[in-house]
Amino acid sequence: MEEASHQTYSWQDRIAFWTFRLFIASVQSLSLERCERFAKLLAYLLTHVIKVRRSLVECNLKRVFPGWTQDESLATQEQMWEHLILMVCEIAHASRKIHRENWYEHFDIPDRKEMLRLVLDPRPKILVSGHFGNFELAGFITGLFGISTTAIARPLDNGFVHEYIDRFRSCGGQFMLSKSGSSSQVEALLAKGGALSLLADQYGGPKGCWVEFLGQLASCHKALALFTLSSGAPMMVCSNIRTSRPLHFKMSILGLADPQQTDCPDSILAMTKWYNQCLEGAIRATPSQYWWVHHRWKGTPPAKAIQANKVA
Repeated sequence: MEEASHQTYSWQDRIAFWTFRLFIASVQSLSLERCERFAKLLAYLLTHVIKVRRSLVECNLKRVFPGWTQDESLATQEQMWEHLILMVCEIAHASRKIHRENWYEHFDIPDRKEMLRLVLDPRPKILVSGHFGNFELAGFITGLFGISTTAIARPLDNGFVHEYIDRFRSCGGQFMLSKSGSSSQVEALLAKGGALSLLADQYGGPKGCWVEFLGQLASCHKALALFTLSSGAPMMVCSNIRTSRPLHFKMSILGLADPQQTDCPDSILAMTKWYNQCLEGAIRATPSQYWWVHHRWKGTPPAKAIQANKVA
């Protein structure tokens, strides 16, 4: 990323980066079984002792599951931290353990024929997921299949860490664009029939498209729906959840909206509602693998947004 490579690095950035690299090297020296035990221990400490971001996580869970007891909430919090720590461990191990000859030992993809059909379509493609499951390895495995995708993300504050993670993503065939100033590059990508990969559950600001997500109004970026509606690109909502043990996943299609089909949502509000509902069903089925630590429900929805959702 040019944006990251031209910035001036401070000594604090360097210390933070080498601390990060030391942690990654330590994780890579451990077996996945030991990583899992480490994740369980650290998840317990983060939930019951250190209580990192406890108030935000509890608030998010109470919004979505108001009938849960305190024990149910704490159990999901602990499982979420275990998932997030394992996710880092899996990313650290992925390039060494997963390759084109053994990917099927790690990924169960029941919808692979449908995915392949979409990839071979000459039209542009929009691939949507959320802060759910191990979405980073979803991009990695599609790259191993020879499916080149481009993702939009905000550059990390630490340029060293950003470049390191960007190299990991690139080795799997994924390219990154900055959230700011990339509109012309996105237009060129879609015009060439490329695949754009996006995380849908990000705050869209006060002027975003407000729809219900997990029972609460949340602001979404209008661009996701516009990409499909303006370019005719099919939108595929996907998930990649961990199954029986670390580095074993099930990648699924949660929904497919094709502008060439009559049942495709035909407005920004309808499209935004649709992909949020796709994600919502999967998250409710496996709540322990969602980022409840993510501040999803920001701001106050305007009155017209509340009314529009009531009418719809």
